[in-house]
Amino acid sequence: MPPQLNRKRAMFVLTKIDEILTWEKQKEIERDTRFVDLGRYLCEVRAGQYWRLENLKSFDEFLARRFSESRRKAYYLMSIHEHLPPQARKDLKEVGWTKGLELAKIARRDGQHFDCATWLHKARALPKEDFRRAVEKELTGREEEPSELIYFKVYKSQIPVIEQAIETAALMLGTDKSRGYCLEMICADFLAGAHLDNGNPEILLNSVSRYYKFLPREQQQTFLENLRVKAS
Repeated sequence: MPPQLNRKRAMFVLTKIDEILTWEKQKEIERDTRFVDLGRYLCEVRAGQYWRLENLKSFDEFLARRFSESRRKAYYLMSIHEHLPPQARKDLKEVGWTKGLELAKIARRDGQHFDCATWLHKARALPKEDFRRAVEKELTGREEEPSELIYFKVYKSQIPVIEQAIETAALMLGTDKSRGYCLEMICADFLAGAHLDNGNPEILLNSVSRYYKFLPREQQQTFLENLRVKAS
């Protein structure tokens, strides 16, 4: 059964969300200072089903109206609100929502043992990319390999296909993998198919090697055993 709709509270929260989104467009530089409030209000909309006030069918449809380019950011903000303790959320306005998302990864893993003060200090002291690498090392136990940002233009009509392909790859690889890994898998799949018959064997070998890296450890062992059997 859906919760009883509190129309007055729903109207207040929906108005606040629209105010913040409008303000965000006007104040691009200062936008991070209100992301905590936005994440909190979005969580309340989902829990209370306030989207019914606008005669919408689902929370996802509500997000599609307000985050037309990508709903991913909305879910990121909600994750920050859901996983970080209140004392951490008070100080997050100083570090920005992207660092807040990295903090939420640590908090989700550590639960009640999350060292809020230490990680907030690191978030303030380190540049964004250095902090992201520090969190990655903490979660995986290994240093991240060097990376680059690649920029290219796509048309709006191409975005749904690209997003769907990356989301499908994420389901196969696991949600802990970055979008970069997902894109690599898609490209490796294309190269493997393109060079499967009478193609460049070096490219095919490289593509298969990258596939192997994506496999869980148990499946990697199974793959190696199958190679040994066929080789013998």
